[in-house]
Amino acid sequence: MGIRFILLVNKQGQTRLAQYYEYMTLEECRALEGEIVRKCLTRTDQQCSFVEHRNYKVVYRRYASLFFMVGVDNDENELAILEFIHLLVETMDRHFGNVCELDIMFHLEKAHFMLEEMVMNGCIVETSKANILHPIQLMDKAS
Repeated sequence: MGIRFILLVNKQGQTRLAQYYEYMTLEECRALEGEIVRKCLTRTDQQCSFVEHRNYKVVYRRYASLFFMVGVDNDENELAILEFIHLLVETMDRHFGNVCELDIMFHLEKAHFMLEEMVMNGCIVETSKANILHPIQLMDKAS
């Protein structure tokens, strides 16, 4: 398995979306999120976007007011994960227009659905924006 968790966090440190690909209790998730968010939000723009924490490597990127954080195994390629984060943002941009925190908050189910189309059991399975968005567009037409 490669990806262990994906977090979308605002600049104040509030989690807007969390997806875990390994079992953790709610208390463990909260503690992990708090530690990682504090560690990543205190870093400057001049520091790299990779942080080692516990037995994870956290790759993060800031887009506007949102931090996209991905926890991976230590042997994962950091640049590939940065490219995955960029693909996720581009996919959300294509669907929501210019994606922002409010889009995630008001359309959380669609954001989760995009992640579920892209990642299965911690492995990236789809990278085509058209293939990721097609089921969501069908759901929008049906409603």
